[in-house]
Amino acid sequence: MKRILHLISSLQENGSHSIQLGRAIVEKIQEKYPGSIPEEVNLVDIEIPHLTPAVLRTFFIPGEQLTEQEKESVRFSDEMVKQLLAADIIVIGAPLYNFTIHTALKAWIDHITRAGITFGYGENGPVGKVAGKKVYVAMSSGGIYSEGPGKANDFVAPYLSAFLGFLGMTDLTVFRAEGLKVPGVKEQAMQKAIDSIAID
Repeated sequence: MKRILHLISSLQENGSHSIQLGRAIVEKIQEKYPGSIPEEVNLVDIEIPHLTPAVLRTFFIPGEQLTEQEKESVRFSDEMVKQLLAADIIVIGAPLYNFTIHTALKAWIDHITRAGITFGYGENGPVGKVAGKKVYVAMSSGGIYSEGPGKANDFVAPYLSAFLGFLGMTDLTVFRAEGLKVPGVKEQAMQKAIDSIAID
C-alpha cells in the first residue's frame, strides 16, 4: 500500500489535460499497489500564499520561540511539508504555461523548501532530506517540447527534475501530453500520453 499525493496546478477544470493525465497515473499506481491511498490537492483552488518577508523569517525561528501570530503564518508551510513527507509517491500535474510552471506550483515549492527540514548542508554542499520517494510529472503542452526546436523552451521538466532533486527526490519520471494544439498531432496526443504511462 502506498500513500499517493496528487498535486494539481492547472487553470482549467474538467477540460484539463494535465489533470486527466495525472489521474490516469494515479489509477495505474493503484493498479500496481492495490489499497493505495490517493490524496488530491488542487494548488490553484486553495490559493497558496506567496512567500512574504515575514513568513520567510519564521522558517528560521525554532518552533518553541514562535509567537502565536508567527505560528499561524508558518502553518500553511508546515502542513505542506507534513503532507509531502507522509507521501510515498508524488504525482505532479504540470501544464506548461509561458514555457514554465504555474505560479501555484512554484508557491508550493517555495513553501516546502525548508532548511533543516527538507534540505540541509553537508561538508560537500546541499543535501536533500526528502529521500525514498517516487515522483511522476503529468506535463501537458499545446506544442511539442520533448524534442525539436521547442525543447530549448521547456522550463518545466528540467526545472522540476533539478529542484526536486535538490530536495532529495531524484527518482522522477515525466509523462507528456504534448502537441495538444498541433494539427495532425492533437487528435491522438492525449491517448498517446496515457498509453505511455508505465509505473516503476
